[in-house]
Amino acid sequence: MAETAEFDYIIIGGGTAGALLSNRLSAGRYRVLLIEAGRKDDYHWIHIPVGYLYCIGNPRTDWLYNTEPDAGLNGRTLRYPRGKTLGGCSSINGMIYMRGQARDYDQWAELTGDASWRWDNTLAYFRRHEDHWRLDQPEGANENFKRLHGNKATGSTGEWRVEKQRLRWDVLDAFAQAAQQAGIPATDDFNGGNNEGVGYFEVNQKNGLRWNTAKAFLRPTCYGRANFEMWTSAHVTRLNIETQPDGSKRCTGVQVWDGTQMITATASREVILSAGAVNSPQILQLSGIGPAALLRQHGIEVVHDLPGVGANLQDHLQIRAVFKVNGVTTLNTLASSLWGKARIGLEYLAKRTGPMSMAPSQLGAFTRSSADQPWPNIEYHVQPLSLDAFGEPLHSFPAFTASVCNLNPTSRGTVNIKSPDFKAAPAIAPNYLSTPEDRQVAADSLRVTRRIVAQPALARYQPQEWKPGVQFESDEDLARLAGDIATTIFHPVGTTKMGRDGDPMAVLDSQLRVRGIAGLRVVDAGAMPTITSGNTNSPTLMLAERAAEWIVAERRAAA
Repeated sequence: MAETAEFDYIIIGGGTAGALLSNRLSAGRYRVLLIEAGRKDDYHWIHIPVGYLYCIGNPRTDWLYNTEPDAGLNGRTLRYPRGKTLGGCSSINGMIYMRGQARDYDQWAELTGDASWRWDNTLAYFRRHEDHWRLDQPEGANENFKRLHGNKATGSTGEWRVEKQRLRWDVLDAFAQAAQQAGIPATDDFNGGNNEGVGYFEVNQKNGLRWNTAKAFLRPTCYGRANFEMWTSAHVTRLNIETQPDGSKRCTGVQVWDGTQMITATASREVILSAGAVNSPQILQLSGIGPAALLRQHGIEVVHDLPGVGANLQDHLQIRAVFKVNGVTTLNTLASSLWGKARIGLEYLAKRTGPMSMAPSQLGAFTRSSADQPWPNIEYHVQPLSLDAFGEPLHSFPAFTASVCNLNPTSRGTVNIKSPDFKAAPAIAPNYLSTPEDRQVAADSLRVTRRIVAQPALARYQPQEWKPGVQFESDEDLARLAGDIATTIFHPVGTTKMGRDGDPMAVLDSQLRVRGIAGLRVVDAGAMPTITSGNTNSPTLMLAERAAEWIVAERRAAA
């Protein structure tokens, strides 16, 4: 690399949002630089679906973050995986395609004062890149489904492949039947605006392989474009901010450490931060943009006092209830011998099916934690396996796990630098279960789990609650036990939220521009003012799709 380089646009982070933005912006005449701190996505375990087990906690693909000790988790810390490779978290996540609920986006419109964020207006941006398996056979999709998902129906095909899963499990089918007996309707589409129901998740895979955003949006189109350049294993240390003749401030480029030298890259139009809800606020704070007291504490010159940078952290905390079973196959028993593991491997080699094609969770359900909830406020990820934590061995007994999370937590946390050294990990403090409302939902959701498992459909497998244990029944006991067994579901958002002009904690305006700094945008899950009611990868792609349209429109207007 040269010591200096000039571009129209610089995108920081080659993950979910950064890959799509690189594709859309380099499709024009603009000179685009993509900077990724991790390596290329050429590690084989990225592409085999079950490989998340070998990517999480692996320095080849993961930032290896941990949370601060958390009072809501009874003092525990959690592993906090974040993708450090091309494709970002889409290279190590659960591959679940989930938009959330219509009310999420209607709330964003209210919080930002911008009606364009309403569900009906965001649908087009989900559809723009979606490539849904059901539209391969249009007779299997009704007109409403085509309205919600249709690309091929209008003659275009998106890059983001959505497929049905390539295996089923008797124990999961029984759980789905039990959920219906408990009053949760069956559904074959979680993405129509109201995801209440139970069914198998659809996944971002293609022919039994993980379909990450590097495959979808960077290869082969971007790699062949003369106006596109990509730096991997390149760590952005800070943003360059200059004071203009009129006294305003503008981001003009970045400082990048390539492992041997510091490089300056300049952007004539914009710098776009897409480093994620942990790394984007870290980079802003290291650049002097954030809470003034925090910056001064670490000896960083205050360029722009923005108290919301690193605040408003929200995440989905999953409570992993484990049930021992009898008379049914689970992955615990299937993979308990060398012969069983060999059979699994041979099936995948021959057909790209079986447990090696598994997403971490196969069956999903959305419902209410109690009758007084106005909408589905909890989500289940149900797995035909059990273990103490990701990275730990499977249990020796047959079991399934019913993980349940509060979709709309009221707890708020922070991401703050602990040092002016760009190599130092930030302090991640989610403050899980820190409100009475969240503790009540935790207790109620465990009761819902018990109600489902007690239905006749599962009775033949004699389920026995192993965690947390039937002896715990009171609200206080269940909330405390949730703190003992719950873990993150890897959905941090909100740390650079967009909001109205009068919101002092709003880092971004409704078009994701950083307030008070021209030429700088944040386009990643940190921009969400509130967390979506489901998995967050696909909503992040929608954000990037919208941002790309705004950026191109602004450039054309200025030409």
